[in-house]
Amino acid sequence: MEEKESSFSLMRYWLILKRRWLPGLAVFPPIFMLVFIALSAKKPVFIAEGTLRFQKVNTTSSLTGVGKELGDLTPLAEKTNPLSTEAEVIRSYDVVEKTITTLNLRNEETDEPLKAQDFLSNLNVNEIQKTDVLKLSYQHTNPKLAAQVVNTLMAVYLEHNVSSQRATVRAVRKFLEKQLPQAELQVRKLEVEMREFKEKNKIVAIENEASKAVEIITDLQKRIGEIKSRIADVDAQFKSIRSKVGVDTEQAVLVTTLSQSSGVQDILKEIQQVESDLASKRTKLLDIHPEIISLEQRSERLKTILQQRIEEVSPNQRIKLNSKLQQGQLQQELSAELVKLESTRMGLAGELFTLGNLERTHRQRLRNLPSLEQQQRQLERKLQAAQSTYSLLLQRLQETRIAENQNVGNVGIISKAQAPEAPSVSPSNAYYAAALVSLLGSLGLMYLLEVRDKSVKTVEEARDLLGLTLLGIIPSFSKPKISIGNNQGSELIPKLVVRDAPRSPMSEAYRMLRANLKFMSADKELKVIVVTSSVPKEGKSTVAANLAVAMAQMERKVLLVDGDLHRPIQHKIWEQNNTNGLSNVIVGQIEIMKAIKKVMDNLDILTAGAVPPSPASLLDSKRMASLVESFASYYDFVIIDAPSLNLAADAATLGQMADGVLLVVRPGIVDSVNATLARELLEKSGQNVLGYVVNAVNTQNEQQMKYYFEEEYNTNESSRDTVVVKPTNSFF
Repeated sequence: MEEKESSFSLMRYWLILKRRWLPGLAVFPPIFMLVFIALSAKKPVFIAEGTLRFQKVNTTSSLTGVGKELGDLTPLAEKTNPLSTEAEVIRSYDVVEKTITTLNLRNEETDEPLKAQDFLSNLNVNEIQKTDVLKLSYQHTNPKLAAQVVNTLMAVYLEHNVSSQRATVRAVRKFLEKQLPQAELQVRKLEVEMREFKEKNKIVAIENEASKAVEIITDLQKRIGEIKSRIADVDAQFKSIRSKVGVDTEQAVLVTTLSQSSGVQDILKEIQQVESDLASKRTKLLDIHPEIISLEQRSERLKTILQQRIEEVSPNQRIKLNSKLQQGQLQQELSAELVKLESTRMGLAGELFTLGNLERTHRQRLRNLPSLEQQQRQLERKLQAAQSTYSLLLQRLQETRIAENQNVGNVGIISKAQAPEAPSVSPSNAYYAAALVSLLGSLGLMYLLEVRDKSVKTVEEARDLLGLTLLGIIPSFSKPKISIGNNQGSELIPKLVVRDAPRSPMSEAYRMLRANLKFMSADKELKVIVVTSSVPKEGKSTVAANLAVAMAQMERKVLLVDGDLHRPIQHKIWEQNNTNGLSNVIVGQIEIMKAIKKVMDNLDILTAGAVPPSPASLLDSKRMASLVESFASYYDFVIIDAPSLNLAADAATLGQMADGVLLVVRPGIVDSVNATLARELLEKSGQNVLGYVVNAVNTQNEQQMKYYFEEEYNTNESSRDTVVVKPTNSFF
C-alpha cells in the first residue's frame, strides 16, 4: 500500500513537471547567470576543519576505577544523541566568547569585536555518521585565521569540558563531606541501641539460644518425670511404713528421741516398777491403805518428773504419758525409715518445684525469642544499612577527591585544523551551485504556478473534488473534427465518433458509459437524462450526442433534445436546420412531430429552435413538463442537452422533470471553485445526480489508464479525419 502511494506521488510530481516545464525552463538561465556572477564576485572563502573524538567513559576513570560515572555520555532521553548535546556546548555563548576574546577576532567591515552570532554563522559543527567524532569547520577569507579559530575553539572546549567535570566533582565532594558525619552519627546511635537491646534482654547469640533452650526444656522435662516417679515411690513406702508404725513422722521422731533418752527411760522404768507394785498391793490391800496411797503418790511424782524430762527433750511438742514411749529395735528402725522417707519426699518435692520453675522460665524465654529475634533483625538491618551508607559515602568521598585532581576529560583531539590551500568555492563549484540554485528556482516557480492553478487536471482530482459516482472516462482526441464552411475561418466541431468510428477506444468509452447507466437503472428505469456541466466548453453536447448514438445502436428508440436555449449546438453537430425546434414547440408555433427530425436509425433529434429572450421561463413551464412526459412515453430514452450550471438555472429546472442528471467534467477547463459550486447547486436543488463522466481525458496525464486507451483496433474509418459541411441558414 505504501509503495502504491509512493508511486502515485511520484507520478503526480511528474505530471506537474510536464505541465509546467516551459516556465521553469524560462527562468533557469537568468537565475543561473545571477547566482554565478554573485559567487564569482565574492572573495575566496577558506574552510579549516578539525575533529574531536568522544569516549563514553573517561579513560583515566576506566583505568583507575575511580569516578566512572563522571563525564559519562549516556543520554537522559531515549531518542537524544550525546554528540548533538556536545555540539551545542561547543556552540554555547561561553565557549564562543572565550574563543573570540583569545584570538581578538574583529569584524572586517566595522573593525569592532566580532559578535557571537557572526561567529556562529561561519562555524559548522557536524557529527560524522556512525562514529563518535565531531567535525568542526570554520570559514574565513584568511586561511591561517580559519585554522587558528578551529584549534582555539577545540582547546577552549577541552578546557571547558575538564572544568565542568571538576565543578561537578567539587559539588559532589562538598555534598559528601556534609553527609558523612551524619551517616557516622547514625551508625553510632544504632550501635548503642543494639548494645542496650542485648543487655536488656540478656542476648548473646540469639540464633543458638533457641536450640539450646529447647534442649534445656527437654532435659528438665525428663528430670521432672524422674522426680515425679521417685516421689510416687517414696509416697508408697511412706504410707506402708506409717500404717505399720501408727504415727506420723513428727510423733515417730519424738517417740524415737524419747526412746533413746536415758533419763526418760529410767523414769519410765521406775514408773513401771511402781505401777507393778501398786497392782500387786491392790490385790491385797484396799485403795485407802497407806501403802497404796504412798505408791500412787510416788507414781504421780514420777510422772511429773517424766513430763518435765519429755519437755526437756522436746520442748515444743506435747505427748501423752500413756503413749508408747518405749519402742523396740524394729519399731525404731521403721520410725527412722518413715522420717527418712518424709525427708526424701520433701527434698524431691522441692527439687520438682525448682525444676518446674526453671522449665516455665525457659518456656517463657523461648516464646519471647521470635519477638526478640525480630527486633534484633530490625536493628541489625538498620545498622547494616547505616554502615553501608557510611562506607559508600566514605568510598565516594575518597573517589571524588581523587577524581577532582584529574586533568583528562572524555574528549580528545583527533586532528588539528590546518590552513587550507584552496578556497571552498572553486569555479567548478560555482557552476554547480548556480545550477543547483537555478534548478530549485525553476522547481519553485513550477510549484507556485501549480498551486495557484485551481483547474481540475486529472480524473483523480475530479473524484476527490466531486465525491460522486464515476460513470465513464472519455479520452481526448486531436484529429477527428468536423469542419463547417470553407477552409478559411472554419469552426472545428467535435466529431460523432460513436457513429463514424465505432471500433475506436472512444466509442468503447461511450458504450461503457451507456452500460453503467443501464446498471444504475436496475431498480428504477431511467428514461429521461439531463446532461449538463459546471462551465461551458466541457463537451457536454458532444457527450450527449455520442451517448444518444450509443443508445440508439442498442435498437432502442432515443430522442436527443437540445435544451440549451442560450447557446444551442446540437443542430451543428448533426448538420440540421435550427429554424424550428424546442422553443417553437413550447410556444405552440409548430407541432412536435414536425419539429423532431430523424438523423439515424432509432435516433431522433429536437433542436433548440429560435433563441428566446427568456429561456428560463420557457423551460420552467407546464408545457415543458408535459412535453417531457410525452417524450418519455413515446421513446425508450430521452437525453436532454442542458446549459452549463454556472450559465443558468435551466439544468436544475430540467433535472426536476428528468429521472437523473449526468454531470460532464473536463480536466483543464473546469476549476475547483466552479466544480464545487455545481455540486452544491445540484445537492441543494434536490437533483437525482446519477454521477459524472470525465471528458477529453489526456491519457498521458492518466498513467493508470494509458494502456486502456491505447489504440487496439485497426479501423478503416481512421482515414476520415475531417468532414466538410456546408453552412446552412439558421438562427445564428
